[in-house]
Amino acid sequence: MDEPAQHSAQAPALPENTAAGRERWQVLVLPDRDSAEELATALVEDHGITQEPQILREALAGEDDAEDAQWLVVLDASASTIDAQALQDLARSYEGWLEHD
Repeated sequence: MDEPAQHSAQAPALPENTAAGRERWQVLVLPDRDSAEELATALVEDHGITQEPQILREALAGEDDAEDAQWLVVLDASASTIDAQALQDLARSYEGWLEHD
C-alpha cells in the first residue's frame, strides 16, 4: 500500500492548547485515508481554501493495530474562509467531525 499522502514536506507543528493555538488551526478528524484525501481536495476545489490542507495520520492512544488510526485534515485558519459550522457539516458528510478544544 502506498505511503500516506502529505500535502507539504513537513506536518504543521500544532501549538500547545492555548487560545492562540485554537484560533490558528482547524482540525477535522476522519475515519480513513481516502475520506481525508477527498475532503482535503473538496476544501481546495469547492470551498476556496487558499492554502492546501495537511493530511496526517494519528494512531489512537493504546492501539497497536494500524487499522485503528484516524486521519486528520489540518487547515491554517488564517487561510480558510469557511466557517466552523460548514466545516463540521462537511466533515460529517465524510463520517468525521471538526475537533474542538
